[in-house]
Amino acid sequence: MSSQTAQRSTTVSTALRGLDITVTISAILFWAIVLGWAYTQRMSRVQYGVIFVGAILTVYALDQTRQAIEAGDKLDAFVLLPASIVLISAAVYFASNFTQVYVIQQGYALEHEYMIARLIILSILYLTWREFGNLFLGLIGGVMVYGLYGDAIGGILGHGGMVELTLLQTLVTDLYGFYGSLTQLTAAWIAPFLLYAGLLFGYGAFDLILRIAIQSAKYIESGVAQTAVLASAVIGSINGSYTANAAMTGSFTIPTMKDSGMPGHDAAAIESVASTSGQVLPPVMGASAFVMASYLQVPYIQIVIAGLVPAAVLVASIVVAVHYTAISGTSDQEMEFSEFFDETLSTQEKWVEGIRLGIPFIVLIYLLGIAQYTVMTSALYTIVASVVLGVSVPTVMRLLDDSDTSATAEFVEQLRNTVAGFRRGALILAPIAIILIAINGVIDIFSVTGVPNKIALLLIDLSGGVLLLAVLLGMAVAILMGIGMPTVAAYVIVAILIAPTFIADFGIPPVTAHYTVFYAAILAGITPPVATAVVVTAGIAEANFWRVSASAIKIAAPLFILPVTFVYNPAIVSFELGLPTVIAGTFVLLGAITMIYGLNYPFETGIGKTFALRLGLSVLGIVVMVHPGEIVKLGGIAIFALVFFGEKVMTKGMRIPFTGAEQ
Repeated sequence: MSSQTAQRSTTVSTALRGLDITVTISAILFWAIVLGWAYTQRMSRVQYGVIFVGAILTVYALDQTRQAIEAGDKLDAFVLLPASIVLISAAVYFASNFTQVYVIQQGYALEHEYMIARLIILSILYLTWREFGNLFLGLIGGVMVYGLYGDAIGGILGHGGMVELTLLQTLVTDLYGFYGSLTQLTAAWIAPFLLYAGLLFGYGAFDLILRIAIQSAKYIESGVAQTAVLASAVIGSINGSYTANAAMTGSFTIPTMKDSGMPGHDAAAIESVASTSGQVLPPVMGASAFVMASYLQVPYIQIVIAGLVPAAVLVASIVVAVHYTAISGTSDQEMEFSEFFDETLSTQEKWVEGIRLGIPFIVLIYLLGIAQYTVMTSALYTIVASVVLGVSVPTVMRLLDDSDTSATAEFVEQLRNTVAGFRRGALILAPIAIILIAINGVIDIFSVTGVPNKIALLLIDLSGGVLLLAVLLGMAVAILMGIGMPTVAAYVIVAILIAPTFIADFGIPPVTAHYTVFYAAILAGITPPVATAVVVTAGIAEANFWRVSASAIKIAAPLFILPVTFVYNPAIVSFELGLPTVIAGTFVLLGAITMIYGLNYPFETGIGKTFALRLGLSVLGIVVMVHPGEIVKLGGIAIFALVFFGEKVMTKGMRIPFTGAEQ
């Protein structure tokens, strides 16, 4: 019996090893397709999108099969393998017969093609459920049911209904739906950037970020907490999912903050806010920047410029809030470098890391911002620079230092890191691709049934034409739609459903409308009762969900006001980074700090006075952030200054200005 068990264990281990190698090879082949198309563009974007869907979902299915076997879940593995076979077979079929299917048969399909479509829908539904759970299965399945049986719904949301074959054509056989414009954008623009993210992981860029953060913590009173903000925000901007980022970076930032003496609920709140706010940081913005540029039909660099001041306001206010949260508890905020790394980097090693990681980023900024290359071409050259420098620079430095043998070993090690980066990039991309492919199908059903127009009429009706009510209702819809979704998927839905209403019916500038719904959509990560980022961090910290949520809302309070701020102060979101934008951003930042100070500063007064101060300063901060009049803003800032210095005089014994007297 024991020999049979050992034999079975050996067989499983062999299968896992084989699958592991297969995943790596499939990831490399996938990126060869992506980079090859980016370089040549010999086939149409639609045909490329068909191949992309089959390839990335096959990589995902193979990797998840490996994990299922490792976990002993044979049923899951039994379903995943057929799903990957269906998807890759469909990709080969549609790509091989592209002209026939996409041009000649537009509007109808053959019976076996309808059968393929049914299998594709089942496969994508299963993969979506497996990665994102019942909520998203219900959303996508519910939209399909709505498309089929809309004639049974009364009122404004009703429609004529769709027959099954129309649904299959909409989602699959016309090569729109799952293969539509959003999927093609993901394949052409988002995918290369996530390969770059994978290479950054492979070459240790985020290890370097953590080293820098730990070193900087020596000079900042709230150093440990600020380290969490820095690491989570930077990684979250590229990662594209606040929930995944909270799980990844929270696994080391939360225990570190707790070890420094910070209460678990505050540590979890800081991580959830940092992961969520990182999604708005240029230049990637959780991959949403690329989609926004496509929707607005403007160069990508203009989207980045428009997002700089809002992101600066948000990050600055969160840094202040985290500082007050950290110093108000029992945390000593000391971080020992030796707890994370065995040794420090030598001067030469710092130069190596700076050159091989810094130059590709400079290439990216130059190509996008100065040379004005396309997003895809810029990403391609950045990836080439990253691989060339990532492998060659450490090898050359080793060659100059030691022997040829040591340099050879270094070269082999960096090749392994490159392969690991390619694999990591594919696995980072896969969940985002899954939800975007599924959302693309949802959007096409919405378009066929006229849902965006119906939502617009409903929003206008409920708001009574009042702008503030319309914005608040739009934010509520955005938060609801954004629950648990990767940032770009949440943004896509609200950009389709809500932004057009703001633009057409309320006269909000297009870029302002899109930034408004984008910022609102990420609020789902920290808004109870779902608050998926909080759920993750509370679990890691073993803290009460509601306490974590309350602390997160206090820290990120300006984030809840910024969408309204954009509407009433459109100068803050501008394609031109001029003086009006800087002035508007400065006023909004001071209003945000007023809110943060009121909500988070550890006042040394009685309960009643503290409550009055917190409430009054919060309201004052909202007024300064939202009100369009500069006189009102200046008055609010003056009141805050009086309260700020008055509190220092009364409780800290500071000298009263211009009098020389002490309180």
